[in-house]
Amino acid sequence: MSTLTLDAEALYLDFLSGVRGLHGPGTRLVGVTSGGVWLAERLQRDMNLAERPGVISSSMHRDDFARRGMTAGAQTQIDFDVNDAHILLLDDVLYTGRTIRAVINELFDFGRPASVKLAVLVDRGGRELPIQADFCAARVALPASQSLALARDEAGVFSFNVESR
Repeated sequence: MSTLTLDAEALYLDFLSGVRGLHGPGTRLVGVTSGGVWLAERLQRDMNLAERPGVISSSMHRDDFARRGMTAGAQTQIDFDVNDAHILLLDDVLYTGRTIRAVINELFDFGRPASVKLAVLVDRGGRELPIQADFCAARVALPASQSLALARDEAGVFSFNVESR
């Protein structure tokens, strides 16, 4: 069995380039907890953006809420008017599409954006819903028995954790 090795820092540079292509005047970054928030914070710095990115959680709109309950991660915090805004959702890994469906529902609780685009660091396939990213830095295949998540050390350096479920 081969071990998946992804250079998260190199993928981030591709991600930064792709996000710059999607980011236009009036675009607001919103990171999905927690890996997407880390990406949004770093993009804000690297793109010299004055506006703080929003934070969005999927907890309240998950289709498995009864089983999972509230997570310990950050809760939604959007300090700008969502109505008529161009939103760029950011996440670390796109898999089934269920988290993105949940955060879009959460986003619409705050208003009606003019547009919503999605950028992810890694698309691992396995979609259960018709959701796709407007940009992804890498596509990888992993068995359903494994999970992939972005990690960040104290210095802010990205890496990936691959774990068996």
